[in-house]
Amino acid sequence: MESSTAGRRAVDARSIAEAFRITATQRAGETAIRTMGDEVAWTWGELQQRVDALAGGLAGLGVRKGDSVAILLINRPEFHLVDVAAMMVGATPFSIYMQYTPEQIEFVVSDANARVLVTEQAFLPQVLEARKSLPDLEHVIVIDGDAPEGTTPLSAVEGSNPDFDVEASVAELDGDDVLTLIYTSGTTGPPKGVQLAHRNLLAAVVGIEALVQFPEGARVISWLPAAHIAERAAHHYLPIVFGFTITCCPDPRQVLGYLPEVRPNWFFAVPRIWEKLKSGLETQIASREPEERAKAEGALAAAIQKVRLEQAGEPVPEELAAAVAKADEAMFAPIRAMLGFDQINAVNVGAAPTPVEVLEFFHAIGIPLAELWGMSETCGAGTCNPPDKIKIGTVGPAAPGAEIRIAEDGEVLVRGGMVMLGYRNQPEKTAETIDADGWLHTGDIGTLDEDGYLKIVDRKKEIIINAAGKNMSPANIEATLKSSSPLIAQACCIGDARRYNTALLVLDADFAPLWASQQGIEDTSLEALAGNEQVRAAVEEAVAQANEKLARVEQIKKFTIVPGDWLPGGDELTPTMKLKRRPIDAKYAETIDAMYVD
Repeated sequence: MESSTAGRRAVDARSIAEAFRITATQRAGETAIRTMGDEVAWTWGELQQRVDALAGGLAGLGVRKGDSVAILLINRPEFHLVDVAAMMVGATPFSIYMQYTPEQIEFVVSDANARVLVTEQAFLPQVLEARKSLPDLEHVIVIDGDAPEGTTPLSAVEGSNPDFDVEASVAELDGDDVLTLIYTSGTTGPPKGVQLAHRNLLAAVVGIEALVQFPEGARVISWLPAAHIAERAAHHYLPIVFGFTITCCPDPRQVLGYLPEVRPNWFFAVPRIWEKLKSGLETQIASREPEERAKAEGALAAAIQKVRLEQAGEPVPEELAAAVAKADEAMFAPIRAMLGFDQINAVNVGAAPTPVEVLEFFHAIGIPLAELWGMSETCGAGTCNPPDKIKIGTVGPAAPGAEIRIAEDGEVLVRGGMVMLGYRNQPEKTAETIDADGWLHTGDIGTLDEDGYLKIVDRKKEIIINAAGKNMSPANIEATLKSSSPLIAQACCIGDARRYNTALLVLDADFAPLWASQQGIEDTSLEALAGNEQVRAAVEEAVAQANEKLARVEQIKKFTIVPGDWLPGGDELTPTMKLKRRPIDAKYAETIDAMYVD
């Protein structure tokens, strides 16, 4: 293989599996995967050796082309090893959300008809419970610790079949073979298995790279759930094709601490991460001495003013530009270095609406945060703001290779090489979603401006129609509420078929206790703070500020602060932090009804 890959580019490969072998050969001595402090650091050459050894072992267990291999692991080097090894056999590896219950594990493993599941000690209890109802699950492979009876240690599989011809196996793959399954997070029902082919992911990552133009040896952090398309595309397939170095962050709550050490060239996060980072920086500014605080707040206000003028296409006065340049050198550049964003090529946010105020804040401090849009069904690709032509409030133009148009009812349609093959075992759903002309009906409502930049309004099924027949976007209302105060972590707008809008609000687990202690409040637990009058008064003020930015019909007339927190994968949020609106309506029915008693 070495001689045949010497002059080839991984982007021209027929499959992601072939792309891996090209990259591993050409970058054999470069670091592929590492952990913090290089406690683990594998070169591409070392990774390929282990991948080939494990691929042979999986083949020895009976895994064949077209079979599915389930993976339930945290963000660790072994995930990449196992996933790529399964790929070499021609199998379809897919990941399971770490928060899944045994019943949910059983559903996706059964739907995928997986014969092998690879996991670690932390998830063994759930896996073994699910296995009781999975007669076709032949092997459970454990990567760490002692493998209990009925399971197999990874060490016993890796290297157990040295005669397996990996090259021949990869040569049998082509672009239409299924590379992975992405199980949608299921906001309205059981998850659907999105079937993504090798050619789909190749089209997607080529489009992303064309927009961002990463440097040689680019660095990314693997920290999102591997069951989410954003993680797989950004921190697994993109590095495979372009030879990035991946740093594994096993605890997503620690990802901001990884930034200064890794200094990534690309960083993608959901809105909540950026909202919390903004709150943290604002808290630091607020804690300064009065004179320094006033100076910092003035510099930030000037920088935001400059951003707004630039976005509006208006000239920036020389005096303002000079003041912001001075502030950038003295204040913002050190902040970027402290955060680890001083070598960034692109920073993106997606998966949910992002408040404009959050985007403006980061632009002001020299971190050009840009929204992008995509779905599992499009490999996470669809549109993206180019780093040098960002329009705040939009998700950018169609990515290279994608076509976007708006249907008569406002639904966003997308077509291109990144569009999925279809839903596993659901031909009717596939036919409903992809029409005869190849257009994927996304379920999102949006508009295109004169430059082809897309603005997402909301999910088609989530649009609120009040008792008077007025259509509203709950996501827009919720984003406005959350941006009104760092005290508010989550907001769920209620109002469908109602006379007016109300909201369930959740306090920020980090900021609210700190704020409360500064106000002299002794019990700073979220449960206690939800009923505290000082907290309610502060939140009421924030809701009033949000209402000023909303149309009268959109405004929140009443709200309830919900005790405790809403966690990813819990009753209220999917693992990707989307609101589970129907379960929320059911769980908080009495609380909601009480807000409509006049």
